[in-house]
Order: sequence, then C-alpha cells, then structure tokens
Amino acid sequence: MGAGHSHDHAAHGHGHGHSHAPADFGRAFAIGVVLNTVFVVVEATYGFISGSMALVADAGHNLSDVMSLLLAWGAAAAAKRPASGRFTYGFKSSTILAAIANAGLLLVAIGAILFETINRLSEPAEVQGWTMVIVAGIGIVINGATAMLFMRGRHADLNIRGAYLHMLADALVSFGVVIAGVAILLTGAHWIDPVTSLAIVAVIAWGTWSLLKDSVKMGLHAVPEGISEPDVRSYLQGLAGVEAVHDLHIWPMSTTETALTAHLVMPGGHPGDDFLRTVAHALSHDHAIGHATIQIELDRDCALSSSESC
Repeated sequence: MGAGHSHDHAAHGHGHGHSHAPADFGRAFAIGVVLNTVFVVVEATYGFISGSMALVADAGHNLSDVMSLLLAWGAAAAAKRPASGRFTYGFKSSTILAAIANAGLLLVAIGAILFETINRLSEPAEVQGWTMVIVAGIGIVINGATAMLFMRGRHADLNIRGAYLHMLADALVSFGVVIAGVAILLTGAHWIDPVTSLAIVAVIAWGTWSLLKDSVKMGLHAVPEGISEPDVRSYLQGLAGVEAVHDLHIWPMSTTETALTAHLVMPGGHPGDDFLRTVAHALSHDHAIGHATIQIELDRDCALSSSESC
C-alpha cells in the first residue's frame, strides 16, 4: 500500500543518481574565495580613495561573485552530508535558501551603489584614472585566473559552470572599468566614471534578478530549468505495460539535484525490479532526474479514483 494513498497492490521503485561537484574542486573554491575576497577589500578601498564609483560598483559585483562561489561550494558540501531521521533529504535544500538570501543582499547593495552613483552624476567628482586602470587591471588577472580554476569542469557540472561563468563575466566587467579609466585619462571627462558605474549596476541587477527568480521558483518546488515535464510524462506513458501516469511531481532537492515521484497504472501485473531500475536509469541519464520514486498501481479502477474503499 502506497504511503498517503489507498491503493491495493502497490509497489515502489527508488533510484538515485548524483551530480555533486567533484571533491577536487574544493581547493579551487577555497583559492577563488580567498583571492576574490582580498581583491574586493582592495578594490573597494581604492575606489573610495580615488573617488571612483566604477571601482566601488565593480567591487560590489566581485562581492556578489564571492557569494556565488560560496553558494556553489556550500551546495557541494551540503550534498555530502548524510540524511537523518529529522532531515530525510539531508541539508540539500539549504542551498536554495542561501540563493534567496544572496539575491536579497545583492538588491540592498544595488540600491546603495545606485544612490551614490546618481549623486555623482549630478555633481561629478574628480577621479584618479590611473588608480582605476591599475586596480581594475589586477581584477582582470584575478578573475581570469579564478575562472581558469573551474574551466575543466564547466561542461560536466552545472555548479562548476556557474562559478566559471560568474568569474569570466567579472573579468569582462573589470576590463570595462579599465577602458573607463583610460577614457578619463585621455579626455578628463569625470562623468565617465558614474556612467560606467551605472552600467556595472545594470550588469549586477541583471544577474541578481536571474538569481532571485530562479531561487524563488526552486523554493516553490517548480520543475527545474532544463527539465521538461511533458517529455518526462511522455516517456513514462510510453513504457511497455503502462496504461496511465498520475501524481507526477518533479521538484528541486537542491540547486544541483532533482527528485521525482510518479504512479504508473499497470493492470497487467508488476513488471519487476529490473523495470524499475531501467526507468530510474533513464530518468537520471536522459532527463537529469537523479532521485526517482515510482509506484506501480495494479488496480485500474482504484488507481484512477479517490474511493476510500480501495
């Protein structure tokens, strides 16, 4: 009998697949976090000293990427923690909560930077162009080097790919600050600095909105991006002996793992454990669903009704 259901002749099949960040990326995360944290402090300090809001805004962007690295690192670490009687999935979903908190903090930072930038637009302050060029140039090296740490794993793991893309984008933003610094040195137009700051804020806001949207959808147990519910349903309905599929649910267990539960109506009899293993394997490899629980319903009438007598 299926838990929470009143169906006779019920059987369950459970399959697991895992897509955690490889253990050897722990060192890459540690190096990336340390390098970028030190650079955030240096860049923000020199940004205030030189009067460059572009540097301050870029420091905010770098801070967002430090948080992203910590989030990705935390996701890999949380996935390794064992489940317990109270937390039967372990602490996998804590990464979703962290993503929502991360997005909220970034929104506050965007507001603070934007407020100061608008003030600078109305009253442009003198900016030390060479400071912008040198500090942002260091940023290109640090962000580029950090991206290289994750480059070899960017195709195999979404968590690693996210870290790689964040750091690569940071290197490009730092390059933009260098260009702004050179333009100020050549033209003496100090309004270029706050305008560059606005462009950086727009980049941060775009990434923050994407993070907030995706994390809230995960928190609401929406089907993860990249997984098609109709395709999964079509696959299950096309299995030999399956007459109908109901109670199909697909949701994120964490920022990297997905779970599924489904009832398959199979009046011809239970197909056996090999069938369940085959289904779990296909869901994992073809649909990126690593945790699948399948319940077989043998009684057609009871499976498709809500009768308490079944």
